[in-house]
Order: sequence, then C-alpha cells, then structure tokens
Amino acid sequence: MVAEGRQRIDKWLFFSRAVKSRSLAAKLVVAGRVRINRDKAAQASDMVRPGDVLTITLDRRIFVWKVLGTGTRRGPAEEARTLYEDMSPPPTPKGEAIPDAIPALREAGSGRPTKKQRRETDRLLGDD
Repeated sequence: MVAEGRQRIDKWLFFSRAVKSRSLAAKLVVAGRVRINRDKAAQASDMVRPGDVLTITLDRRIFVWKVLGTGTRRGPAEEARTLYEDMSPPPTPKGEAIPDAIPALREAGSGRPTKKQRRETDRLLGDD
C-alpha cells in the first residue's frame, strides 16, 4: 500500500540516478549514508515525499538534495534531474588547499636515507 505522493527511499535514489541499482541504494541506506530531514534513514523502505531534504554521502562527496517529486521510472538524466533540487555546497577545486591546513615540516636529513647514505651505512657495518 503506497501513500499518495510518497515513495520508498531506495526506489527514489534509483529513479534519481544517485546509484546504479536498487540493491545498491538499499545498501547505502542500511549503511547509514542517507539522511532524511537530518534523521538517518534506517531502512530501505523509509518513505520520502516532496519537500524532504536528503543528505547523501557517496565516496568522498556529500550531496544535499531537496525532493521535488516522486519518480515513476528510471528515465534519462534530464528526467531524473526534475526529481530533486541540488542544494549541495560547491566542491573545492582540486588545486586549492584548505586554508587552515599547515604543511608538515621536517628537518633536513630526518627522513629516509638516500641510496648513497644506505650504502655508506652498509659499508660501515660491514654488510655486503
């Protein structure tokens, strides 16, 4: 029995093309990587409706999507984009570092020995 305007989260994730299959969507939900209105989705059968905000963690990316409608099929990407509004913050460019990050400092010569240094140590110890 399906309530009007509501849909299972695993079907919605599949129809919106967030994942490649419904079984992957179910695994994503059970692993705790999907939140519905800031609450963790516990089961793949949890329902979503238009107006809900989903937070989805995929790989190293976090998506924040507002549900605009329920899907009837897994159609082309243009059709899938009509199911949600992307509210995710823009990703940081790959070349930029985090401004608060301090580069690691190491004293000269405190790292691994070079090949030349290792040979000198081997000669000193008599290991040939």
